[in-house]
Amino acid sequence: MRSKSSWIASRVGKLSGEGALAVFARAHELESEGRSIIHLELGEPDFHPGPEVVQAAKDALDAGKDRYAAVAGVPVLRQAIADYLHRTRNVNVDASHVIVGPGCKIMLFLALMAVVDEGDEVLYPNPCFPAYASVTRGLGGVPVPFSLLERNRFQPDLDEIAALITPRTKVLMTNSPSNPTGTVYKDEVQRGLADLAIKHDLVVLSDEIYARIIYGGTYKSMISYPGMAERTVIIDGFSKSFGMTGWRLGFAVAPPQVFSALHMLAINSFTCVNEFAQYGAVQALEDRAGTTPRMVQEFARRREQFIAGLNRIPGFHCIPPEGAFYAWVNISDTGLSAEQVCHIMLEEGGVAANPGAAFGSAGKDFVRFSFASSSALLQQAVERIQKVSSAWSARTRKPELAGKPS
Repeated sequence: MRSKSSWIASRVGKLSGEGALAVFARAHELESEGRSIIHLELGEPDFHPGPEVVQAAKDALDAGKDRYAAVAGVPVLRQAIADYLHRTRNVNVDASHVIVGPGCKIMLFLALMAVVDEGDEVLYPNPCFPAYASVTRGLGGVPVPFSLLERNRFQPDLDEIAALITPRTKVLMTNSPSNPTGTVYKDEVQRGLADLAIKHDLVVLSDEIYARIIYGGTYKSMISYPGMAERTVIIDGFSKSFGMTGWRLGFAVAPPQVFSALHMLAINSFTCVNEFAQYGAVQALEDRAGTTPRMVQEFARRREQFIAGLNRIPGFHCIPPEGAFYAWVNISDTGLSAEQVCHIMLEEGGVAANPGAAFGSAGKDFVRFSFASSSALLQQAVERIQKVSSAWSARTRKPELAGKPS
């Protein structure tokens, strides 16, 4: 007789969890005990969609739009996405290449499933969103990291990536602006990545979920470079730029052969996205009230305040992010591991943040904070961390000096 553990497919054992969710769970345990916790561990904006978005979803419900919908999404939303990408990223995509799904993560999962066979190598940034490597392994692919290093201001190193490409390399994953580093890839870097993709016939999965949240300059999508429209899959959605995390709406833009595979996978998995939410999403994309630009302006103010505060804490060093809403803080000068620093901040200071190793080995000396919370909470978080920083300063004094008068 089989043991119950043998019921589980081996692929599940190749998946990994998300450190942010583990921290979130522990923070809620402490809250249940009456502790005050400031949550800076999850990438969830403290904004909600505009009233016109909510009203559009309500109107759709009232009109009976709660039925099965087209697998790829309702036509009006697919066209709105194509128009939105042209308006905000200056790229031309056909609505027939757009597929809507229940969140970005499932679209990322299905895009990898569509193109990765057993043994295929997938190049991905390190550090990164944990699902990149996890899903690749689960599908039988081989995740191959390329480093985003502080000395390069977290830009991909084209020479390193070129050296990692083998005959088995099939996919290049990019993420600009980056989670967790906040890096916006330079134009020359993206051009170099595009050249490598064309030279080696790679599929590019471009995670652009933070494309609207940048602090200066104009965003340029990977799909806009010559020869890239035929090999690039854009992954994007509504959670970050529109404050619609719980609506679970994402989308992909894919060349015809990949689109067909995504459509087949959708038929065999989620069938369709709930209809009324899609009509709300149309209003979000149109954004006649300018909700997203105002949100980004507020994030920019918080970024300045929070990074300045963090850089005053002993042992902390943070390069201001160019996009997204994360502070990627080098804590190596504290003398403690990132896990130890996060433990002290949470258990003693009531501030929840993520050890950088949760995003890859290159993050071992870093801590990720989300500044998607209010300015008041961010200020309070800095004050709490400042207080507990004396604890790790004391713990890192040389033993022979401990207890001696100064």
